[in-house]
Amino acid sequence: MEMLGNRRLGVTQQQAWEALNDPETLKKCIPGCDKFELTGDNQYSVALALKIGPVSAKFSGKVVLSDIVAPDGYKLTFEGQGGVAGFAKGSSSVTLKQLAGATQAPVAADAAPVDGAPAEAVAAPVGCELDYTVQAQVGGKIAQLGQRLIDGAAKSTADDFFKRFEAEMQSRYGPPPAAAADAAEAPAEKAGMMSGLMKKMGLGKKDGDPASNDAN
Repeated sequence: MEMLGNRRLGVTQQQAWEALNDPETLKKCIPGCDKFELTGDNQYSVALALKIGPVSAKFSGKVVLSDIVAPDGYKLTFEGQGGVAGFAKGSSSVTLKQLAGATQAPVAADAAPVDGAPAEAVAAPVGCELDYTVQAQVGGKIAQLGQRLIDGAAKSTADDFFKRFEAEMQSRYGPPPAAAADAAEAPAEKAGMMSGLMKKMGLGKKDGDPASNDAN
C-alpha cells in the first residue's frame, strides 16, 4: 500500500512540530490508539485497535523516528503484530513548511511599527502545510481483504487523525486568527442589518428626529 497527502493546518510550523513529537497528542489523535509511550531515543511502544472490513484486531508494535530535522520533518518507521489478523509494517515521511505569507505567531494589535509602517491591528495569518507519504505492507487475514478495502480504511484513518489533530490544536491554541476575526465580524454585521431593518419599520430613532432630542 502507498499513500500520500497534503494538509493545511491552522497553527504555526513550530506548534505543529511540537505536537507531532508529543506522545500524548499522538495517542489522543490516532484512531483506536490506547498506548504511545517513549521507550528509548526516538523509539515508541504502540498499541491500537483497528477494524478493516470484517476483520478487527488489536495491534502492538513499535515506532522509530529517524532523519529528524526540526522543525521541518522526520521519517517514521513502524511495525506491528495483530495475532491471527496479521501484521503491518512500513514507513512514513512527514514534512512541515510555513505557508507563504503566514507568520510564525499572531501580530498583536499594539505591536510596534515595522520599518516605519504601522502594524496590522488584525492578527496576521498563521498556518503551515504538512506533506506525508506512507508505504506499508500487510499480511495475514488483512492482506486477504483486497487492496481497495485496505486503501479505503487507510484513507479513513488518516482523515480521522487530521480531524482530531485540528480539534486538538484549536483546543490548545484557539482558532486560527483569520477564523477568529471572521467570527468577531459576524455579530457586528448582523447587528448592523437588524438596526437598518428596525429603522425601515419605524422602530429605530433617526438623526434629527425630535424624539431623539427629548432626552437632551
